[in-house]
Amino acid sequence: MTVLKEPPRLEDLAAQPVPRYTSYPTAPHFSADIDGERHADWLRQAGMAAGPASVYLHVPFCRSMCHYCGCNTRVSRRDDPIRDYARVLRDEIALSASLTGRMRVEHLHWGGGTPNLLPPDSFEMLVEALDRHFDLAPALEHAIELDPRHVGEENVRLLARRGVNRASLGVQDLHPAVQIAIGRVQPYEKVRVAAERLRAAGIAALNFDVMYGLPFQSVDTIRRTAEQVAGLAPDRIALFGYAHVPWMKKHQRLIDETALPDAAQRMTLARAARQVFVEAGYVEIGIDHFALPGDAMAQALRDGALRRNFQGYTTDSAETLIGLGVSSIGRTPAGFVQNASDEGAWRRAVAAGRLASARGKAFEGEDLVRAAAIEQLLCFFSVDLEAVAAAHGHDASIFDADIASLAEFRQAGWLRIEARKISIDAHQWELARLVASRFDTYLGRAGRHSAAV
Repeated sequence: MTVLKEPPRLEDLAAQPVPRYTSYPTAPHFSADIDGERHADWLRQAGMAAGPASVYLHVPFCRSMCHYCGCNTRVSRRDDPIRDYARVLRDEIALSASLTGRMRVEHLHWGGGTPNLLPPDSFEMLVEALDRHFDLAPALEHAIELDPRHVGEENVRLLARRGVNRASLGVQDLHPAVQIAIGRVQPYEKVRVAAERLRAAGIAALNFDVMYGLPFQSVDTIRRTAEQVAGLAPDRIALFGYAHVPWMKKHQRLIDETALPDAAQRMTLARAARQVFVEAGYVEIGIDHFALPGDAMAQALRDGALRRNFQGYTTDSAETLIGLGVSSIGRTPAGFVQNASDEGAWRRAVAAGRLASARGKAFEGEDLVRAAAIEQLLCFFSVDLEAVAAAHGHDASIFDADIASLAEFRQAGWLRIEARKISIDAHQWELARLVASRFDTYLGRAGRHSAAV
């Protein structure tokens, strides 16, 4: 075994670009080989299987563009384009259900963009379409992403009446200078009032999103944001690192790169926020989530049932995810698929009675066994590769070269390897994506990624 002259510097490792691993294989490895016809076959097969499904609806509209945004969205000051989009989305719901049949849906998620910009009649139309074409479970988790700046009392009452029971508020940062720098000015009072309105309407399960790595953040400012967030007692908190990818999202060029923290500073900011959340009584979930001890996600962690998908950490174990709307990503037991990112192409496909699938990736070879290993590492910071391989009908020796590549982490004392059991014992959230990347046989073939921390 090679002896390292000195241990690797954590700051250098944290700056390395690696995927977030909300899927495996990751989206850069999707190709146009998977089209609407192939996807239709996959949905038919999924519909004939006994398992439940999840549904994700993408609403790509905002009133203004936040400089940091990495989502597929556009600015619309008027409601008419949103109404038009909703009508096509309604038709896509019917089209998808014509292939799957009336599948049981246990998780329903609205993302964007800003889904609460849907006019009330459009939102009701879509919920009615979902209820008509799918079997919405009585215990359905019905979640929506909300911009706190657009959470009115009537809007909240509508959401509650239509069964929404979980809401995610994009907080990001509460310091005025940081908010100005990222183009999202929303004072603490707006966030507090939004949370109060949701709870008063009966939507008690709340998630808050917070970001580190933003311009002009300091330890003091992020600690203050974290304290204010924890003081509002959401059930879950996501602490995401800002991914500066101006080559993909041109509006991110509005952010002053000289004001961005470096890798070491990003780690310091993340640690400061994490400490506040832990001291407030939250359970750490994987690399970037926190949950109150009584929350279902904390229970899933304790039970070893935690999962990771395109929404991050989740309690959703469905094998089928039906993605609806522009650019949305879906999953079936046969593979991943993504809708066209161009709204015109998406509209034309649905109008012609075709799925708007533009790219995807069929599961093949070692994809599923490696996906399971990566998911275990990101959820629990440990993995029994013998057990994972056996569960997927592979010999565990397929991982031996990957295990050997972890020597630097092992010799630094951060990671234990016993037989083929791996445990990250130190710097877990900083190292998990890096360790997971050693099991990614596609890495380096395509795509650019954000920093590990």
